[in-house]
Amino acid sequence: MAELLRIYNENPEQNKIKKVVDTLRNGGLVIYPTDTVYGLGCDITNTAALEKIAQIKGVKLDKANFSFICEDLSNLSDYVKQIDTATFKILKRCLPGPYTFVLPGNSNLPNVFKKKKTVGIRVPDNNICKALVSGLGNPIVSTSIKDDDEVLEYTTDPELIREKWDNLVDIVIDGGYGDNIPSTVIDLTTATPEVIREGKGSIEIM
Repeated sequence: MAELLRIYNENPEQNKIKKVVDTLRNGGLVIYPTDTVYGLGCDITNTAALEKIAQIKGVKLDKANFSFICEDLSNLSDYVKQIDTATFKILKRCLPGPYTFVLPGNSNLPNVFKKKKTVGIRVPDNNICKALVSGLGNPIVSTSIKDDDEVLEYTTDPELIREKWDNLVDIVIDGGYGDNIPSTVIDLTTATPEVIREGKGSIEIM
């Protein structure tokens, strides 16, 4: 049964952040707020937890397009190949923010992602996200949680999210009502940056 844990984004309580971080370190699954929709995440270093998320999403782990939630751009060199100045300027201008940037992965990717040539990087403008990644010491692998409702694609109420995901995750963080528009996804691996999905963020990338 999932625990509904209220955390305030303005000033996340450290004891509650620690509780969530400990759950992630122990292989738990957590639903948490971002600057867009609520996300389902786990510790990037825990293969068993990654397998659970892939199973829930109905995809093979080595083919899954999960995002890496980072605290800031200092995490880039851990999993991304060296990027040029123009690309870095785009990232610097937009992050933290409601974007997922597709970048070339490097040889340090976790074993389960070794076959992937690209990774999706997120640095949400959300204090809860930042505190979780900072406490964990490495990125959280994340995917948006979608709703079966044809009208409302993303559930925004944490209590309703807990009801639906009660038997699948360990903690649902109540960070207030979420957004129902996902992040804008931009592929920076092409010669001309390409918007793959238009979401909450909107920028001139050229």
